[in-house]
Amino acid sequence: MDAPLFIAKVAMRKFIYADESGNFDFSGNPKASKFFILTTVIVDDHSVASELFELRRQLAWEGYQLPTGFHATEDAQYVRNAVFSALQQYTFRIDATVLEKRKSRPQIRSTDMRFYQHAWFYHMKYIVPRVFTEQDELLLVAATLGRKRRGVGFNRAVEDVMNQVSTSNTSKIAHWQASSDPCLQIADYCSWAIQRKWESNDDRSYQLISGRIGSEYDLFKSGNTYYY
Repeated sequence: MDAPLFIAKVAMRKFIYADESGNFDFSGNPKASKFFILTTVIVDDHSVASELFELRRQLAWEGYQLPTGFHATEDAQYVRNAVFSALQQYTFRIDATVLEKRKSRPQIRSTDMRFYQHAWFYHMKYIVPRVFTEQDELLLVAATLGRKRRGVGFNRAVEDVMNQVSTSNTSKIAHWQASSDPCLQIADYCSWAIQRKWESNDDRSYQLISGRIGSEYDLFKSGNTYYY
């Protein structure tokens, strides 16, 4: 009798890129964002990154310098149109966790770091068990936020969350400047489009990526209390 055939599960390396939109101003200042939105983009390969490098070269030929790559808030509309057009050619997953800042309890926003970690915890707690398996290798690349000690604090907040929620046997975390990687710039563009919908009821760019959104979770949706 032949021995039973055991097929070993092969680990798959997956990549998740993260960026945020909104600020940590909880003063009620009209210039402050109403929402803080954490957005991640999951890709299985980096062909879309190569596409954005090529697009950047083409746009430079057309007179757009883009010295630090793409940044949705600062880019000309022509550039944004070109980026969204390029993104529509590729498959990737977008997840967003939306926090209406006025509904956040004072203890949650006692420090910027605590609020940031709160957003990351509920975002990753939802995504990780639904998208990744124990066999997967996971590389999380988060756009750096803040400088020096402040930046280190934000980085540690992400690492602490991943230590709590990761189901992967092998996961690594990197903190890079958004200007250094096209996939972080994709996360920036997606976060910007989602923020425009929530902040300004402008969903023109959102509609271009909506088919790739795996989750868009309003964390405080059930809350009825405004704290400022």
